Amino acid sequence: MYGMIARLTAAAGQRSRVIRILGDATASMPGCLGYVIAEDAADPDVIWVTEVWDSQAAHDASLSLPQVLQAIAEVRPLIPQFERIAVTSPVRGVQA
Repeated sequence: MYGMIARLTAAAGQRSRVIRILGDATASMPGCLGYVIAEDAADPDVIWVTEVWDSQAAHDASLSLPQVLQAIAEVRPLIPQFERIAVTSPVRGVQA
């Protein structure tokens, strides 16, 4: 399995919009076992994304899906900061 944790900082007041766009675009992606979008409890502009995939190849392929490409284009101007916090190897908690 392949996992990734990212921290996205949305432009002021745009967090809900970014969450909606990401949620709509990622509802169905081949090989995705989990895509969790979370609001930071302390910072009103920060979004945490935790992804679990059956493989890195599935993750990489998702970046070419039409709905993902559209979401990236739509949220890019709304996210002044994107940080890949960690790449992980999930071992429990996901039914593969």
